[in-house]
Amino acid sequence: MFKKIFGSSESKPKKEEKILPWQALVDVNQLGSITEKSLIKPQLIFKHSTRCGISSMVMKQFVSAYDLELNADLYYLDLLAYRDVSDEVGYKFQVMHQSPQLLIIKNGVVVAHVSHGGINEIDLKLYN
Repeated sequence: MFKKIFGSSESKPKKEEKILPWQALVDVNQLGSITEKSLIKPQLIFKHSTRCGISSMVMKQFVSAYDLELNADLYYLDLLAYRDVSDEVGYKFQVMHQSPQLLIIKNGVVVAHVSHGGINEIDLKLYN
């Protein structure tokens, strides 16, 4: 009876957290490399606001659903810590800033961009 009320002292196996192959986007000079690499395979930029609950929720869902078999490079941009990089992403790829936001870059241009709940609705395999 006590186990039902207070739980068991036995530890439950914890669900392993998926680790994505994030690359930190911290310098505007990386954008040239991202553009070049996009000629070979898709480049994904996830712009995240670390102070926004919605951004955190969307990011957790994105991580959970992300297919590790995708042939794409995945960049993480903390837009509060690297505001200048975030601004340059908008200028270079001609995309209005939103947060959270996912940009898909192929052949040097943004072929799709989504924000908020749309991030978890987009089929990334269509851009592979």
